Amino acid sequence: MPYDVTRTTLAGMTHIPPPAEELRLLDAELWHLDARRAQLLTRRAWLVAALHQARPAPVAPPRPEAPAPRVQNVLLLLGGVLLTIAAMVFTLVSWGHLGIAGRAVVLGAVTLAALAAPAVLLKRGLRSTAESVAGLGLALTVLDAYALHEVALADADGTGYAAVASAVLAVLWAAYGLLPTTSDLRLPLPAALALAQLPLLLWSLAVDAVPYGVTAALLVTAGFDTGVALRVTAGSVRIAATVGAYGAGAWGVLAAGWLSLTATGPSAAARAAALLLLAAAIALGAAWRSQGEKRAVGLAVTAGLLTVAAFGGVARPVLPEAWTVPVHLACGIALLAAPRAGRLPDAVRHGFAWASGAVQALALLWALPVVGLAVLGPVGWAERAWTGTPSDARVAVALDAPWPQHAETVPVVLAAVAAVLVLAVRDGVWRPRALCGAWGLTWATVFVLPAVLELSYSTGLLVQGTLTAGALAAAVYVRRGEAVPGGTPARPFTPTQLTALVLALITSLSLTFLSLASQSATLTVLSASTVLFAAASWHSRLTPATAPAALAHAAALACATGAALDWQPSHTALLVLAVPVAAALPAARLGGSPATVPVEVTGAVAGLLAIGLALTDPPLLALVLALCGVVAAGTAIRPDRRPVGYAAAALFVLATWVRLAAWDVETPEAYTLPVTVPALLVGALHRRRDPQTSSWTAYGPGLAATLVPSLVAAWGDAHWSRPLLLGLAALLVTLLGARHHIQAPLLLGGSVLTLDALHELAPYLVQVTDALPRWVPPALAGLLLLALGATYEQRIRDVRRVREVLGKMN
Repeated sequence: MPYDVTRTTLAGMTHIPPPAEELRLLDAELWHLDARRAQLLTRRAWLVAALHQARPAPVAPPRPEAPAPRVQNVLLLLGGVLLTIAAMVFTLVSWGHLGIAGRAVVLGAVTLAALAAPAVLLKRGLRSTAESVAGLGLALTVLDAYALHEVALADADGTGYAAVASAVLAVLWAAYGLLPTTSDLRLPLPAALALAQLPLLLWSLAVDAVPYGVTAALLVTAGFDTGVALRVTAGSVRIAATVGAYGAGAWGVLAAGWLSLTATGPSAAARAAALLLLAAAIALGAAWRSQGEKRAVGLAVTAGLLTVAAFGGVARPVLPEAWTVPVHLACGIALLAAPRAGRLPDAVRHGFAWASGAVQALALLWALPVVGLAVLGPVGWAERAWTGTPSDARVAVALDAPWPQHAETVPVVLAAVAAVLVLAVRDGVWRPRALCGAWGLTWATVFVLPAVLELSYSTGLLVQGTLTAGALAAAVYVRRGEAVPGGTPARPFTPTQLTALVLALITSLSLTFLSLASQSATLTVLSASTVLFAAASWHSRLTPATAPAALAHAAALACATGAALDWQPSHTALLVLAVPVAAALPAARLGGSPATVPVEVTGAVAGLLAIGLALTDPPLLALVLALCGVVAAGTAIRPDRRPVGYAAAALFVLATWVRLAAWDVETPEAYTLPVTVPALLVGALHRRRDPQTSSWTAYGPGLAATLVPSLVAAWGDAHWSRPLLLGLAALLVTLLGARHHIQAPLLLGGSVLTLDALHELAPYLVQVTDALPRWVPPALAGLLLLALGATYEQRIRDVRRVREVLGKMN
């Protein structure tokens, strides 16, 4: 370009697009750049992944399964075992090839070398090697003892020599482990303690001791181990001593217990008791010196139980077998004196208390079968009611079940534990629970007395009746007497009061079954129980429990009265209906009391019982259902029981149906109209109160209850009257629905009317179809499809219009 061209001329020659065009160009260029960048990033990611796949993954070094110290210990252990085996083989097999001097020199030199080497190894820091060599040396001393017996003491008794040798070796090993040069070794002292378990046991076997001597040896060994465990501080020695103490002590206690159990005379029982007391002393000493609270309590419990077993075992051979449990219980109760002693540690006193509780629990467990049989045994009279008065209370309770042996002292056990609960438990938290337990045990004591003492049947009934009255009186007295500090009343049900109520109910139930043996007894007991619980119901606090019980006894009394008068069950049902009436009347006065619901539920159950009794007589069943409906309707008058009205309506409908069935009425409308009319009235009232209620909810169930069964009956009816009446009714319902713009009557009535008309026209349609040529139906179907196809859009609009009209209806 020539240099003389002016700047103005250059500016005129440069092409600058408009701003909008330039913006469009810039956006396009940026879009291309972004697309290219995304392509390059994708390619880069693929290349990075390919390089990672091609590069070999780093291999982690294998983790050693056995670390070096463990491998060293295993090798040393195996070496020591092999050397010990070699020494044994040499001693047992190759011994005869050497003379006396050679034998002594070889074993002595090897043993001394093995025992001296650990001191040198410890100085050089080879602790594991020293332990292994020391173990070899200890094993060689055992072989030395064996060799000594074979060479010089062959005539000595083997068991006795083993006892002496094990004692000497245990002392030597312990001395070796306590030497200054070898005191750092861990093996000698535990090994010496383990070997010390044998001398006494082997000595007792060597002298042909009786089982008492062997047991004593075990217990003394356990005592020695216990002392070592309590005094030493080395962990390995303490562990070995603890294992030895528990092992030897357990075997000794089991043996002593077996000897006490099988003792046939006072002398044998006394010796077994001495062994048990020795074990108890060891456990008590360990508990006294033990550091851990839980361990000390456990050892104290063991000592207490062993003491009870010892003294109880002494008395067992000289007393009748029935007194075995009471004697042990007395010994267990005596343990409670220990917590009163201030010199005992707290853990020991707590352990003795737990031991006493365990003995009492075991005694109660022994007495439980007798109490269970006395409570549940009379249930068997339900299958043999009024078959005759039994000879005594035990026969009445047991029936065909065997009576437990040696049960004469069961009341003594129950009464003793009850006394302990009352006198011994003074803690503020446990005191109410103990009193509840005492109430229960006292009740059980009195309850089982007639059967245990084989009193007369009438006396047994009188005792149980008195017990029921006493329990109810106790509940009333406790309610009046108990109050929390400050003058405010106590809780609605205190634990003691609840216990008394439960016991009263259980006693009355068992008494009812027990009275089934005699007709007069049944009527008397049920009458008395009804009056008793009704009288207790005057106390408002007891009403939730006693009022339902009174109603239940009244229902049972009604059934028993009907059976005594030889009435049919259906006639007895009318007598039972007095119970729902008696429940509904006070329930209306109770209002929001906690007793309202239990009373009403009991009355409802009695009503169901009456209905069940009347099932075999339809006319009386209809009457019973109607009377139940009257009771339910009376209950529904209360504002808080309005929903019961539905149950009353259902009962009235059922009564109507049963009465119609008794009259052999087969017309379905007779059964459905009593449902439809009340349902439509209720629906109308509901829509009047709430106009937004759907017509299907208000009128649908009532209309369907009559229209649907009538339609089914009309389709199977060969006469013209039923379809005609059904069609007129359906037409009336349809017109009413159309007049008032109500959806449910319109659709239900129209559907039933259409189906009814189709049923009536069906024979004529069949005749017309048979008269037409065979090609006419397909032709008519084709024409219909063509018409629908041609006016499809119009039909769609018509359907939508109809749906909108129906949707606007309620």
